[in-house]
Amino acid sequence: MSRGRVLAVALALVIPLSHASEHTLSNAFRHRRQSIPTTLPGNWTSKGCFTDLTNGGRTLDGQTFASGTAMTVEACINFCIQDDFVFAGTEFGGECYCGNAIANGGTQAPDTDCNTACTGNSNELCGAGGRLNLFWSGVPPPPPPVINPGIGNWTSLGCYTDNTNNAGRTLNVGTDVTGQVTIASCTTACFNGGFRFAGTEFAGQCFCDSAINNGGVPAPATDCNMVCAGNTSEFCGGPNRLNLYNYTGTNLPVGSGGGGGGGEPSDVFPVANSDLPAGWTYGGCGDNAHGRAFILQLPGSQTNTIQQCIAGCVAQNFSLAGTEFADECYCGNTLVDGAVPAADATCNMGCTGNTTQACGGPNRLSVYTSIGNVTTLPVPTAQKDNLPGQFVYQGCLREPTDGTKMFPWKITWAGNNSAEACMTQCSAFGFPAAGVEFGDECYCGDLTDVTDNNGVFGDESECDTPCPADPIHLCGSGNRLSYYAWNGTLNLWHTPDNIGRYEFFVPVPLIATVGLNNKVTFLEKGGTGFPNSTGAYELDLSLSSNFSAMWREMHIKTDVFCSGSVILPDKAGRQINVGGWSLDSTFGVRLYTPNGVEGTNSTNDWEEDFTVLSLQRGRWYPSAAVLSNGSVLVMGGETGSNAAPQPNLEVFPKPAGGDTVVDLPWLARTDPNNLYPFIIVLPSQNLFVAYWNEARILDPVTFDTLTELPNIPGSVNDFLAGRTYPLEGAAMPLPQHAPYNDPVEILICGGSGIGAGIAVDSCVTIAPEAPNATWTLERMPSQRVMPCMVSLPDGTYMIMNGAHQGVAGFGLATDPNLTALLYDPTQPIGQRISILNSTIVARLYHSEATLLPDGRVLISGSDPQTDNPDGTVKYPEEFRIEVYIPPYLNEGRTQPTFTLPNNDWAYGQEYTITNVHLPQGTTSTMRVSLIGATSSTHGNTMGARTIFPAFTCNGATCTITAPPNAGVSPPGWHMLFILDGPTPSHSQWVRIGGDPSQIGNWPDLPGFTTPGFKMRTK
Repeated sequence: MSRGRVLAVALALVIPLSHASEHTLSNAFRHRRQSIPTTLPGNWTSKGCFTDLTNGGRTLDGQTFASGTAMTVEACINFCIQDDFVFAGTEFGGECYCGNAIANGGTQAPDTDCNTACTGNSNELCGAGGRLNLFWSGVPPPPPPVINPGIGNWTSLGCYTDNTNNAGRTLNVGTDVTGQVTIASCTTACFNGGFRFAGTEFAGQCFCDSAINNGGVPAPATDCNMVCAGNTSEFCGGPNRLNLYNYTGTNLPVGSGGGGGGGEPSDVFPVANSDLPAGWTYGGCGDNAHGRAFILQLPGSQTNTIQQCIAGCVAQNFSLAGTEFADECYCGNTLVDGAVPAADATCNMGCTGNTTQACGGPNRLSVYTSIGNVTTLPVPTAQKDNLPGQFVYQGCLREPTDGTKMFPWKITWAGNNSAEACMTQCSAFGFPAAGVEFGDECYCGDLTDVTDNNGVFGDESECDTPCPADPIHLCGSGNRLSYYAWNGTLNLWHTPDNIGRYEFFVPVPLIATVGLNNKVTFLEKGGTGFPNSTGAYELDLSLSSNFSAMWREMHIKTDVFCSGSVILPDKAGRQINVGGWSLDSTFGVRLYTPNGVEGTNSTNDWEEDFTVLSLQRGRWYPSAAVLSNGSVLVMGGETGSNAAPQPNLEVFPKPAGGDTVVDLPWLARTDPNNLYPFIIVLPSQNLFVAYWNEARILDPVTFDTLTELPNIPGSVNDFLAGRTYPLEGAAMPLPQHAPYNDPVEILICGGSGIGAGIAVDSCVTIAPEAPNATWTLERMPSQRVMPCMVSLPDGTYMIMNGAHQGVAGFGLATDPNLTALLYDPTQPIGQRISILNSTIVARLYHSEATLLPDGRVLISGSDPQTDNPDGTVKYPEEFRIEVYIPPYLNEGRTQPTFTLPNNDWAYGQEYTITNVHLPQGTTSTMRVSLIGATSSTHGNTMGARTIFPAFTCNGATCTITAPPNAGVSPPGWHMLFILDGPTPSHSQWVRIGGDPSQIGNWPDLPGFTTPGFKMRTK
């Protein structure tokens, strides 16, 4: 592959579209599918989703444009209409392509492949990576372009090479034409100049000469594949390829040397320094001895001058400018690829915009500098030494020939790519394979991708493109990768023999909460759900043999669809639910007091009356948390269904006559990707908050920001990928161990990207209050959006449910992730994840997972409302409930038991448990854990906490020291477990820290029952 002109020109054309491929912020609605507009301009209609780049070429090969902020289907169609194209296509959110034929092997693809929202209208679809949403004007396509066989006495010689081995032009005289370049306009210009040979190249360039020079030879006709800028029915060469014509008549006029350059050497001169922009000087004539000497080519210009070229380079922040072949302009900060000086006399072509100025020549550059001396870098080579981590260079790897890519994750760093940067990025996100291509492109993947794609290595000479940020090293070439592989194990995902199991429990809730009576309360859509639903239920697992007795109907008055819940620290452990779907329900405050015992139906019901007790602001998708002083914080959300943001917080019990709302500008700025923010009380009693891809620490009294933490890592190629709804991940605090000297860490897993919904495949951790807190990333075995995460009594975490692709919302995700994972924070980084069992039930939007008192995990729900193209249900609303038997209960061991005499603990005090029975071990290997009472919805487990307190044992009696303060353990209820080796007991409920805000006396209003304020005594 030639390094010469084709590379630089192609780079110049690719750069605008690579920018468009970068992710941009869009306000996609959570409950609406993107679609094709029903009304299109004129007679245009949608033809569906088509492949692109199938054979390395564009399906639509005419005009293009890109926009990172304003692309819509209508904008693309109108752009193509301007030049009378009959096909238009949108791709990857921000790219538009036009054409008069479906070219280069483009074929129909499944409509679901085109899943990227348009950058200018997030309700419209604009293709995807390698996929076009294709539109047709209704006008029959013109015949496909052909090589013009000749005009008059001009006869086609076919397709010829140009600049072979950088030897120079096949036709040396670049020539202006009247109007745009066509075969007719180019041959006319060459005839008028007295030249016998005419050639068109790269769609818009015309060259003339009296002989075929510098080793130009016939090339395959398919190499000349670019249609003429002025006539799309005929070809005008290609990259480093000429459609060549010979004049067979005898009446050629006597020419002047023709065109926009090539005047006699005495007629052209370098521009004097006094006529240059301030600070610029002439640097001499350069020879592209080994390849292109500059890293960037600007678009060619028929008005090119030295001053115009310098201005273009200055606008791109370059310090060197170079002109070549009359109409070409190049920029850089050094000369690269072993450029060497040449005699000034060989830079003898007049600029197309001023023929007295020397604008290089064939393979010659007139170089100008703003920094004085010009640095020339050597011929680049593959970087093989001083590589990051354990990477080893593998060779020049060819891309697959079917149009797919060797590695799935692409990053475009226009003008700023290097092999080292690519390897560093790939390994940081857990990818052991890295490849750089075509200068600006970085690809990440797995070593198995090479074998799966039948990878073939080419000769080292095939990778010949300098890295723009490191031009002494190579970054592949067109469809060639400089490939690096990690020598060692970057991710160790365990596959244990004991992987636990799923069991169907009974033949659908939005919110699941285990109450102090060990029964599970479920809240679901009321009003927007099934007509016969009461919106609330209680499940008594001890009655599993009697379905009608196991389920008890309860009642809500307003719709809890997408609300938030926590367990209050009062003596009854009341469950509070806040917010809702729309109108009155967004102000809802609902309270339920669990009562009764297992085996007998309880009698209490939800209490609610928004006319006397309501939130201060209406909220849809809010989060709730119990603060260290025992009051309840409610944060964020929107004012109603797909409505304006509610970027603030409030606290209750609300003081009489007061308003506790605090505006949060950072929530306003990040709407709508910050719903259900993660809120965790830190040991300092400050608040950790994560939202979209940001995190910060707040003062718990003023709610001022104390620390802005580093942004949360997204995907390897998308730093805007997020972790909160609708880009939904899941978060948990990692375990705290007595004596609580280490800063607490936060774990966040999964998430997704804006637009195409490319799900995140990583977990990240941070110790927010550690000095210089930074995020640590660990790759998961697969991508996952909408995960549910459960704290287990042994200090590990179950990760389950969700999808491999999409975002949270109705019909917005596909490809369920059916495999459960186990995250063990005691293992080394990169070795903490084990792959467990799989289910057959798709658990997507509105699925939940909750720890049961016996150590099992209850899995419920899924309400994705996803249909097949024919309207049949693809993923139904899921009424089946499963339990997962974690590995620690899957070995047949008997669970330990204990007695809890006192379940109301003060901070730092000692309390005994008695009758400790360990069937397998002794108290020397026993552990004690406290799991915070939680309510789970949309991947946000509100109230999560895992604590391993200090304890001592004497025989069958053990003394446990309660956590020391409300930072380590905010006031509230916990499941107390003992563990016999890996096996947990059934839990018992214990309250820690009492009810410091006396929320048990709240609300003192008609229609509400309060448990009262209980003073603790030792």
